[in-house]
Amino acid sequence: MTLWEALILGLVEGLTEYLPVSSTGHLLVVQRLMGIESSEASNAFAIAIQAGAIVAVLGLYRARVGSMLKGLAGRDVMGLRLALALVVAFLPAAAAGLLLGDTIKAHLFGAWPVVGAWIVGGVLLLAFGKRLQRGGSGLESLGWREALVVGLFQCLALWPGTSRSLVTILGGVVVGLSLPAAVELSFLLGLITLGAATAYETLQSGRLMLETYGAAALAIGFGAAWISAVLAVRFMVRSLERYGLSLYGYWRIAIGVAVAAWLLASA
Repeated sequence: MTLWEALILGLVEGLTEYLPVSSTGHLLVVQRLMGIESSEASNAFAIAIQAGAIVAVLGLYRARVGSMLKGLAGRDVMGLRLALALVVAFLPAAAAGLLLGDTIKAHLFGAWPVVGAWIVGGVLLLAFGKRLQRGGSGLESLGWREALVVGLFQCLALWPGTSRSLVTILGGVVVGLSLPAAVELSFLLGLITLGAATAYETLQSGRLMLETYGAAALAIGFGAAWISAVLAVRFMVRSLERYGLSLYGYWRIAIGVAVAAWLLASA
């Protein structure tokens, strides 16, 4: 992997991690286009640079994160309630990932499963996107039961191309949150989910990743993911009222069709 390739992968990760378009799907396709073979090292690199996207949300939502930290210290009741809800929402996907992770990597980490998930998700967004913008409550109403439902939705994101952001936003709306609150919930839940995945993969394959690609490539990927994630999150929050989620539905279908055509032409 060249440093330019590390930069591109970092940009792709940051731009797509929190948008409902699937960062995993985009990274798999971009790696294939650049001729980077799927391996333990390349998979670890793609997950490790998620740390840049995590830092982006920590900075943008530092007030909310601070409230949760105060809650854990016994000084903010609402912050504690939200922190516990996020833990509950994290557990189902964590358990499913540990049980099914190897099977998913063996059978679903390919271009065609990603294409299918892209198109299906895009159709759902276009079909129901307008309804997602109708009413709903704020994040302070989230209890452990609602959080568990969102966590079960997050399990669907184990299928590459589905998008963790998409299914957690849908889960948030299903349990009664407004679209902006559901989006914020998705960002905050990503801190735990992505953080756990990054830590696990780094412990498992971090040494091999560094030996294969070097610290410079990892640093560039991290930095690019950080900066691009800040831009992507700000764009999504500002564009919700005007575009809703339909914009991402069109993108999912367009890229799904384009990649399908490329795969057929290559075959």
